[in-house]
Amino acid sequence: MKKDIENKLIDKNTKPTSMRILVYDFLSSQEAALSLSEIENYFDNADRTTIYRTLKTFEEKGIVHSIQENTTTKYKLCHDGCDESTHKDWHLHFYCKICKQTTCKEDISFPENVQTNFRIDEIRLFAKGICENCLESLQ
Repeated sequence: MKKDIENKLIDKNTKPTSMRILVYDFLSSQEAALSLSEIENYFDNADRTTIYRTLKTFEEKGIVHSIQENTTTKYKLCHDGCDESTHKDWHLHFYCKICKQTTCKEDISFPENVQTNFRIDEIRLFAKGICENCLESLQ
């Protein structure tokens, strides 16, 4: 597993340091997007600044995408198709008001091949509501 992560980081022109490998491994096991504080809480003895810099490097290299949620930024691993110049992050980000988790709803997306006479560099699709798991528990 560690070798796979190292190779993925190298493919994204990112030096595979110990902290980067640990953060990547942790994020790859998460269903929901996580804030810096949530990631930091997982790593008891890690420096907050190191984790922050790791996430910023990952974002710059197309390894994670950030989701702005009011005043909080959350992070989720990108698909392999993202790179330094293009994040293919044109899907809906959904925040559940009950469980407080933000998830990527990739089945709801803005089409990438829309013909326009202008250039779209970034789209942020964000919705709030109640996720399918919490809806089930309400019934």
